[in-house]
Amino acid sequence: MFHTDRAPDFKTVLIASGVVLTLAMGVRHGLGFWLQPISQAHGWTRETFSLAIAMQNLMWGAIGPFAGMACDRFGTARVIVLGAFLYAAGLLWMALAHQPALFVIGSGVLIGGALACTAFGAVSGIVGRSAPPEKRSWAFGISSAAGSFGQFMMMPVEQQLISVAGWQQAFFWLAALVLVMMLPMALRLKEPARAAAAHGQSIGEAIREAFGYRSFQLLVAGYFVCGFQVVFIGAHLPSYLKDKGIMDPNVAVIALALIGLFNIFGSYYAGKLGGLLPKRYLLAGIYSARSAAIALFLAAPLSPWSVYLFAAAMGVLWLSTVPLTNGIVAGIFGVKHLSMLSGFVFFSHQVGSFLGVWLGGWLFTRQGSYDTVWAITLGLGVFATLINLPVREQAIARPLAAR
Repeated sequence: MFHTDRAPDFKTVLIASGVVLTLAMGVRHGLGFWLQPISQAHGWTRETFSLAIAMQNLMWGAIGPFAGMACDRFGTARVIVLGAFLYAAGLLWMALAHQPALFVIGSGVLIGGALACTAFGAVSGIVGRSAPPEKRSWAFGISSAAGSFGQFMMMPVEQQLISVAGWQQAFFWLAALVLVMMLPMALRLKEPARAAAAHGQSIGEAIREAFGYRSFQLLVAGYFVCGFQVVFIGAHLPSYLKDKGIMDPNVAVIALALIGLFNIFGSYYAGKLGGLLPKRYLLAGIYSARSAAIALFLAAPLSPWSVYLFAAAMGVLWLSTVPLTNGIVAGIFGVKHLSMLSGFVFFSHQVGSFLGVWLGGWLFTRQGSYDTVWAITLGLGVFATLINLPVREQAIARPLAAR
């Protein structure tokens, strides 16, 4: 059922994986809208919900390498089917769990596992294998743009569902949508059995080679910063704006939608430029620009228009790191173990995500503001700028049989 006699064509891979990414990233990007209604309904502090989102991100990263191994070994289709059912189960769990510990652990494992099976790490392998080498960076940009489109499209959908149906019913509708949309697309990504079980370099050899390579280590460290920044902003921006006196919830909805909209262009052109310019310099430029955007946002008088400008700027820079990072990994190590290696890099991203979203809630509970976390976010951007500059992008030298 999950294998076919011939590999799917490049266009089919882009379309089917794009739909999966649109749902996976779009639903996840809007979870911040549930922070206040769930906290108020259960009498929880913001730290509880923040910890749940942080746990989702941490489990996403921890499970990611294993989901990647499964994609490379057994095919992407099977893994996405599993991810779709985990996603639906996780959304239902968030709607029905009433105990803080159960809410945090259950939603963390289910949603985190679902994202590991349906987001960038899972689909990177089949995209990399299907794309001609000269179009690989561009293809990763298209995939990232699809995830960005989901962030743009799903923001008003999720907010409207909460307003019309209530926060619990909104989870039920999203669970149904995930299953209806993802399962047919997964079956379009069936690969030949031989593609998933090729001989050559073993999994252990690939892991040792990657983690012993200096440039891979630098990419891992840089991706930590990316995760910290984007998940802190995505999860806490609506509450930050309300705390600062912007009470209209539509401002936060528009801001998060603008991030998704402008990220479509940022991701696409980052992938396109990655085929023309050194990717390490583009990555350093992205992190530097993020720090500048955050500094200007914090220094300027806060208004709806300053929020929109900040959201647009961050949107251009939001997931533009993904095609460049995956492009460097594919260029150095090849595509055979790409999903797995991308999963390891992304684990670092998700450790950063965990700390960003949890620390935001933890420090707010104790200090009554997000000032310290904003300062950390700004400093990490400078750090990531510097460590991406010495990355080497050339293919690693190894025996031909190991490629």
